[in-house]
Amino acid sequence: MNVNWRLAWRNLWRHRRRTWLTVAAMVFCNTLLMFMISLQLGTYDMMINNSLAMVTGHVQVQQKDYLENQRMRDSVPAVEALAASVANELGLDTVAARGQAFALASSEDRSFGVLLAGVQPDKEPGVSSLPGLVSEGRYLAADDRDAIVIGAVLAKNLKVGLGDELTFLGSGRDGSFAAGLATVVGIVHTGMDEIDRGIAHVPLAWFQETFSMGDHGHTVVVRMPDLALVEGAVQRVAALLPEGQNLVALDWDALQPGLRQAIRSDLASGWVMYAVFIVLVAFSVLNTQLMSVLERTREFGVMLALGMGPGRLAKLVTIETFLLSLLGLLLGLLFGGLVVLWLSHAGFSYPGMEEMAAEFNMDSRFYPEVSFVALMWGPSTVFLFTMLAAIYPSLRLYKLEPVQAMRAV
Repeated sequence: MNVNWRLAWRNLWRHRRRTWLTVAAMVFCNTLLMFMISLQLGTYDMMINNSLAMVTGHVQVQQKDYLENQRMRDSVPAVEALAASVANELGLDTVAARGQAFALASSEDRSFGVLLAGVQPDKEPGVSSLPGLVSEGRYLAADDRDAIVIGAVLAKNLKVGLGDELTFLGSGRDGSFAAGLATVVGIVHTGMDEIDRGIAHVPLAWFQETFSMGDHGHTVVVRMPDLALVEGAVQRVAALLPEGQNLVALDWDALQPGLRQAIRSDLASGWVMYAVFIVLVAFSVLNTQLMSVLERTREFGVMLALGMGPGRLAKLVTIETFLLSLLGLLLGLLFGGLVVLWLSHAGFSYPGMEEMAAEFNMDSRFYPEVSFVALMWGPSTVFLFTMLAAIYPSLRLYKLEPVQAMRAV
C-alpha cells in the first residue's frame, strides 16, 4: 500500500508544470466558488433583513386568523403591555405594537383608500426603516396626537403637503363608524411606488381612539439582530402568549412566503453557473490524467508483461488523481477561506453602491456568510467530480494489451 502511494506521488511530479497548472485551476475554482457561494448566501441575509425592515419585521404576534383575513375584530388585547413583555423576554428594545385599518383618506380635492397604521412613535424606528426615509418634514414624535406621516405617491395623489389635513373614514373594531382628522407632518420616500402609494402612519393612541380599539392592536412586531435567532425567538414568544386569546407567533417565512421562494429560484440559477465551473475543472483533471496514461502506455505495457494486473495500475492512477485533487482541495480551502474570512469582517462595496444604499436607508457594504455549507460545498463538489474524472483513464488500462502497449511510441 505504501509503495503505491509513494509511486503515485512521484508520478505526479514527472511533469511539474502540468501538475501545478492543474492544481492552480482547482485552487482558483475552489476559491471562486467559496467566495461566490458565501457572497450569495450573505446577500440573501441582507436582502431578507432589508425587506423585513420595511414593514413586517422578523417575528409578529397576532390573532390566528388575522394574517389571512386582516379583519378589525381579530385584534390583540393589551397590545402595548404584550409588546413590553415580549421585549423583556427577548432582551430587545426593537419591539413595537401596531394597529392597522383600511380607511378612506380624503383631502380637499381627492380621496384614496389607504392602510392606516397606528404605531408607537418612540418604538417604530427600532423595528422599521421607514422612519429613516422621511424626505420632507419629520417622523412622528412621542407627544404627537393627531399627526400623520404618509408616502410620497399618496401625498401626490391626494395633492397634500406638510401642514395639510386629511380626513379618514372607516369602520371601528366594534363595527361602529370611525372618522378622524390628522395633520401631515412628514412624507416618506422609499423609492417603491407600491409602498409610497399606501403608507400612512399615525400615533397608536389616536388610532385606538378613532377606531374604537380600546387597548387593542393587531400586531406586535419584533426585529431580530440576526436571522439565526428567529426560530428560537418564535418559540420563546409563543410560550409567553396568554392562553385562551387565540394568539400566534409567526416568523418572517410565514409573513412573507414569497421571499423564500424568490431566494430558492435565484439559488437554483446560481447552481447552474457553479456547475459549469466544476465541470470545466473536472475536464482539466481528466485531460491531465488521460495524458499521463497515454504517455506511460509503454511503461504500463512492461508492467503488465511482468505480471502486474490492470486493476493495480488503475488503482495507481486513482491514487494519483486523489493526491492531485486533495492538493487542490487543501490549497483552495486555505486561500478561499482567508479571502472569505477577511471580507466577512471588512466587507466590500460596489462602485456607486453608497449613494443608492443611502437613498433606501440600507447598508452599502456586502458581507459574505461564513458557514460550513458556504465554505465546503464548492470545494467538496470539485473534489468529487475530479475523482469521477479518473474513471475513464483507469478503465483504459483494462483494454491494454502488453505486446501492443510495449510497441507504443
